[in-house]
Amino acid sequence: MATFRVGVGSFNIKDGAVGFGTDTDGLGNLKVKGVTKTTGSIVSGASTLTRYSGFAADNTNQLENITLTSEVGTIGDIVVGVGTSVIISSGSTVTVGTVESVSIGTHFSPPIGGIEERGQDFIEGTMRFNTDLNTMEFYNGNEWRQFRYQADITKSPSTMGRAVFGASFQINTLDFINMHTLGNALSFGDSLFGAQGRGGCSSNTRGLWAGGYGNTGSGYLTNNIDYITLASEGDAIDFGDINTSTSNKYAHASSTRGVWPGGASATNVIDYVEIATIGNALDFGDLFEAKQLAGTTCSPVRGVIGGGAPGPKDTVEFITIASKGNGTDFGNLTSKRSMAGGMSNGTRAVFASGSTPSYNIKTIDYFDIMTGGSSIDFGEMSIKRGWCGTTSSKTRGIIAGGLNPTYQNLIEFITIASAGNAQVFGDLTVSRHMGGGVSDCHGGLGGY
Repeated sequence: MATFRVGVGSFNIKDGAVGFGTDTDGLGNLKVKGVTKTTGSIVSGASTLTRYSGFAADNTNQLENITLTSEVGTIGDIVVGVGTSVIISSGSTVTVGTVESVSIGTHFSPPIGGIEERGQDFIEGTMRFNTDLNTMEFYNGNEWRQFRYQADITKSPSTMGRAVFGASFQINTLDFINMHTLGNALSFGDSLFGAQGRGGCSSNTRGLWAGGYGNTGSGYLTNNIDYITLASEGDAIDFGDINTSTSNKYAHASSTRGVWPGGASATNVIDYVEIATIGNALDFGDLFEAKQLAGTTCSPVRGVIGGGAPGPKDTVEFITIASKGNGTDFGNLTSKRSMAGGMSNGTRAVFASGSTPSYNIKTIDYFDIMTGGSSIDFGEMSIKRGWCGTTSSKTRGIIAGGLNPTYQNLIEFITIASAGNAQVFGDLTVSRHMGGGVSDCHGGLGGY
C-alpha cells in the first residue's frame, strides 16, 4: 500500500481504492470540490449528500444509510440493501436514467396524509397514501386518482368508469358515458318501462332500477325491477319485484346489495336485493321518517338518505347496508329540498340541486359519511334543476338531465374531493328527468 502524507492525515492507494484521512486500506473520507464521476460507488457507512449535481454512476450499491438533500443523478442502478434506507429530504431531486424496474428488499413507504395535506403544487406522477380514502393515489397532471384492488384484470380501472342513466316518463332509452372523459352520451339500450322515479343502484357488473310511474301510452305505478350488464350494451332484463308498486324512489348499494328506501306516497319501507341473485326484494327495515323523492348515496358501509318530501325536508339519516335495520338520524342539509341527487367517493357524501315547493335550486353541499353532522356548502350547479340522475366514481360526481321547467339533457360533473362549482360534461341523447344513474365504480365500490 502506498501512503502519502498530505497536510494532516493520509492519502491511501491500494487495489484501485482511494482513501483520505485514514490508514485503513482503501477506506476513508473522500471530499472532492467539483463534479465527481464514477463507474461504481459503494457506501459502507452513513453518508449525507448535500449536493452532487451532475453525479453519474453506472451502479450505486447502498450498504448502509444515505440521506439525499439536493440533486443526485445516475445512469445505472441504485441498489438498496435489506435493512438500509435512502432518505430523500424535502426539495431534493433524484433522477435515474432509464428505469426498467425498481427492486425493494423490505418495503416502500410513500408520503402519507389526508386530502387537505396534499399541498398546492403537484407534480405529474406524484404518488401518496391518502389516509382519508385509505388507498394509494396518484396525480395525473389534472387531478388526483385513486388505485384500487382488482383481482380480475378484465375489470381493471382502465376498463371501468361506465355510467348508465335510466329511463324517464314515456322515455325508455338508456344512455351511457365514460366518467373519466368528457363528451356526449351514447345509446345503451332500452329499459323495460318508460317510467320516472325509478331508483337505480349497481354493483361493478350489474345496474338495477326499481319501481316507477308512467309508461308509453298510459300512466301507472309498477313494482318491477329490471337490470343490465354494465360492460355490454343491450336492453334491460326482468330481475324481480319490490314489495310495493311505487315511484319516486332513489337507491344505493354496496358491492353486493342494492337498497331502495321510501317512495310514493311517502312510505318508510326499505327494500333490498342481493344484486348477483335474480329474485324479488326483501324487507330491510324502516326509515325513521316516511318520505319520497329523497337523495341517496353511500360508502362501502353506509347508505345515506338526504331531504325528501313531503315538506320538503332537510333531515339526513343513514343505514348500515350489510346489516338489516331501521334508519338512524344523521344530521341536516344546508337547506330543505326534495329530489336532490346524491354522489360519493366513499368517504364524502355530496347532494346536488333539488326542489322546494316554489322553485328549483342549484345548491351543492357535502359532509363526511362516517362522522355525520350538518352539511357544508360545496358549490353550485350551472342551472337550477331538480329530479336529476346522478352517479359517481371515486373522484367524480356526475349529474344528468333534470327538470326546469322542461326536461333537460345537460350533463355536468364535480370533483368530489375538492369543493367547487359543477362543470359541463356533455349532453344526454334525449332530454329526461329522474333517470337514475348507475355505474361500475360508484363511490361505494371504489375505483377511479
